[in-house]
Amino acid sequence: MGVNAAVLAIDAGNSKTDVALIGPDGTLLSSVRGGGFQPPTVGIDAAVDVLAAAIGEALAKARVFSEPVDSVAHVSACLANADLPVEEHALAAALQARDWGRTVEVRNDTFAILRAGVDEPRGVAVVCGAGINCVGMVPDGRTARFPAIGRISGDWGGGSGLAEEALWFASRAEDGRGEPTELARTLPAHFGLDSMYALIEALHLGHIEFERRHELTPVLFATGAAGDPVARGLVHRLAEEVVAMASVALTRLGLLDEDAPVVLGGSVLAARHPQLDDRIAELLAARAPKSVVRVVQEPPVLGAGLLGLDHTGAAPEVHSMLRAQYG
Repeated sequence: MGVNAAVLAIDAGNSKTDVALIGPDGTLLSSVRGGGFQPPTVGIDAAVDVLAAAIGEALAKARVFSEPVDSVAHVSACLANADLPVEEHALAAALQARDWGRTVEVRNDTFAILRAGVDEPRGVAVVCGAGINCVGMVPDGRTARFPAIGRISGDWGGGSGLAEEALWFASRAEDGRGEPTELARTLPAHFGLDSMYALIEALHLGHIEFERRHELTPVLFATGAAGDPVARGLVHRLAEEVVAMASVALTRLGLLDEDAPVVLGGSVLAARHPQLDDRIAELLAARAPKSVVRVVQEPPVLGAGLLGLDHTGAAPEVHSMLRAQYG
């Protein structure tokens, strides 16, 4: 006779997917990592097929280490590219059609990072990786969010955006249209080149893959830390964007004047650049003085699991059991 799983938790990003099967007492029955989730590129059905492969492996693994899993009460899926509610609804319908659980809830993957970083579903998270996003939630179910689909939705920042800004300033510095900056030297030097012209040519002709632009973001931070005013200005602008998003989300949820968590995540913020961290702390102290800032260390799939347990009404000790298994 098999067992019933309380939650099938899914955290699916562009490059990888983490899946966890969680028992009714919060025990982690199995966990699996699969491929990236990219519905804009391959279509919803093919993207969900990638999830299916990881979920099938998780179910098989649970049969090895536990009793067979007969049923799953709830599927909690936090997915990249679910940026708008209409996209969440379409993806939820696609997952529901696979019959993986009796109920399904799909959220943007930023909610997983937020929930992983807080003890209850209350607070705000700002995530800065390749892009930038912010969400907030409170226990009564209200949320705050932004479209976060790029410049057309008012976004600025993220690793890719920072790299593009750095290239723009460095190019103009070299050819005389802009103010001097050490970025004109440090950016091409990262790729072993001696000028911005050489870097522009290499990127344009594909000698350096355009996707490698993200490697320039740490160079930007290092150049700013060394005292370059242009690089430092870009770092400060990112801090302003982080604080603007966080303070607006806090205001929408009525948390601006409370001791509310502000969780920071994503590769750029998790790197703990002192100049960026200090500026964020300074600006938040002015705009949201009661906020409590922390950088999330826990894996986002934990957040997806906790959101699932929230949905099923699991007891606090069940939440604690799950969190303990992720250290």
